[in-house]
Amino acid sequence: MSRWRLRALIVLIYVAVGLYIAWVYDYITPGLLKDLVEALLAIFLWFLVLLGTDLRIGG
Repeated sequence: MSRWRLRALIVLIYVAVGLYIAWVYDYITPGLLKDLVEALLAIFLWFLVLLGTDLRIGG
């Protein structure tokens, strides 16, 4: 395994553990994830927003 792949794997594991810890200690909640998904949809599908499409999840 090349050196940069090993570093990338270590960073990926570090981030995954951080996400898990943040989820367990309620820094990341389902409501936050819903808001994040809605924001990402609005960013990548901005043309639908301009056409009046509501990209809100669950109401």
